[in-house]
Amino acid sequence: MDNITVTINGKEYEVAAGITVLEAVKAANINIPTLCYLKDINEIGACRMCVVEVSEGGKPFRMVTACVYPVSSGRVIETDTPKITESRKLNLELLLSNHNQDCLSCVRSTTCELQKLCRDYGVSSSRFGGAKTDTHTDYSSEAIMRDNSKCILCRRCVAACKTMQDIGVIGANNRGFDTEIGCAFEMKLADTSCVNCGQCIVACPTGALHEKDQTEEVFAALADPDKKVYICTAPSVRATIGECFGYAPGTDVEGKMVAAIRRLGFDGVFDMNFSADLTIMEEGYELISRIKENKNLPLITSCSPGWIKYCEHYFPEFTDNLSTCKSPQQMFGSVMKTYFAQKNGLDPKDIYFVSAIPCTAKKFEVRRDHQCAAGEGIPDVDVAITTRELGRMIEKAGIDFRALEDEEFDNPFSIGSGAGAIFGTTGGVMEAALRTAAEVLTGKELKKVEFSEVRGNKAIKLATYDLGGLTVKVAVASGTKNAKELLNKIKSGEVEAQFVEIMCCPGGCVNGGGQPTQPAYVRNNTDLQGLRAAVLYNADANKLKYRKSHDNPQIKQIYAEFFGEPNSHKAHEILHTSYVKRGL
Repeated sequence: MDNITVTINGKEYEVAAGITVLEAVKAANINIPTLCYLKDINEIGACRMCVVEVSEGGKPFRMVTACVYPVSSGRVIETDTPKITESRKLNLELLLSNHNQDCLSCVRSTTCELQKLCRDYGVSSSRFGGAKTDTHTDYSSEAIMRDNSKCILCRRCVAACKTMQDIGVIGANNRGFDTEIGCAFEMKLADTSCVNCGQCIVACPTGALHEKDQTEEVFAALADPDKKVYICTAPSVRATIGECFGYAPGTDVEGKMVAAIRRLGFDGVFDMNFSADLTIMEEGYELISRIKENKNLPLITSCSPGWIKYCEHYFPEFTDNLSTCKSPQQMFGSVMKTYFAQKNGLDPKDIYFVSAIPCTAKKFEVRRDHQCAAGEGIPDVDVAITTRELGRMIEKAGIDFRALEDEEFDNPFSIGSGAGAIFGTTGGVMEAALRTAAEVLTGKELKKVEFSEVRGNKAIKLATYDLGGLTVKVAVASGTKNAKELLNKIKSGEVEAQFVEIMCCPGGCVNGGGQPTQPAYVRNNTDLQGLRAAVLYNADANKLKYRKSHDNPQIKQIYAEFFGEPNSHKAHEILHTSYVKRGL
């Protein structure tokens, strides 16, 4: 692409032709505020916060929105004039005039992008009074809460749902002053085909969207002397929770995380990498069995509850292809209330089990049918809290996270392999399963355990492997938009695969809807997925003793003492589940 010359704040810059003023300004290392803009999915110029003044050919300056206005050779751009400042302040006042300013109790206080801009521009109130839009709340979902009194109509959530995920269950209802975001025909979110992925939440700049907060339920359980309260943390949480306490994205804070959780008062802090390994044992042997029997292929992974619900709604014909394995979260709960309870002489009813998870859809998953291995009325997992909720619990308890010394997970579930660790990123489940399947089928130890072809954030990844004379074609996709494309290609015969990994969120769990929110500037200009995933790949390559699930000694122990062998009758009763053909 050819370069052109533009003048920005009195200085000439060479920039690529065809880009927007916003991109040109960023290339010149100048930041201008945005609210509605999200790169590649919501470039609509709606909020008017990115206004700049432009001139060309000696003509008078005029104000334009930088996120949609293209550059051209010789254009003069001003980003910080008194007129621009007054315009931005006016826009903020107008937003506040129709906004619920109950900021002190808002879940996004101190991380709200509107709040920050008001602080930056010295806007503490609005001079515009009068009527406010009659807005609604929607608390029907098990996972996602909406409070439209805090919505600024930026439509970032709409873009995340429709453009990024290709689901589109929310949009703008009504017109003009009465416009608000909601579902078609005023339906409740719980009554739609929403998959609870939470990408709308991490896209939202304010507190209009948030997860169903269950921290008080957990605090109450911790205070109950009759309860034994245990927790496990998902692989990617250690790679992201540091962001809640000022660490840069991509910082591994596993030891501090364990220390902080232990100080909350849990009776045991366990590593979900263990149940990721357990999932691989069940799923890997299930794959081998299906290939040999040529039955219900391709086998599709079942670790992502958002993907499972998407499949049930949008591709019910593929539900028979789903692995019957419970997710690592649910497997851990099942093990706690069966094997662990028996081993420690505990009544499963007295165990309160919590998972700390990067995923809002897990809140829906814990209430699914067939998730009660210890008996009806005893859920495998009592509560799933997001990374954000865990961060808030630590903060509320007054724990100085950054000052903590590293501590280790508790036994008997303290060991997780590198294969379990990489579950948190797209391609990780596939790679972990291949490591085990390859050694089982060949009877030989892998010289190289990395299956690099399934790594990275490419929309759809395809590969073919020879495993002991058995040719296995695999496919990986993340994000439901890409899942839709892949499944349609499998249906048409364009893609042939025996094993398919799908994760609901683009990039996998490291980019889950329950992860710490980051402002649009960071999301637009930082490879969050790559930085967070690097923590997991580093743990696999350099930190963990075992790199294959079947080498985990605690996995060997639980099969020897309890399950017998992978895919045994007992394993199926406790570790497997079934699905529903929901349709639309």
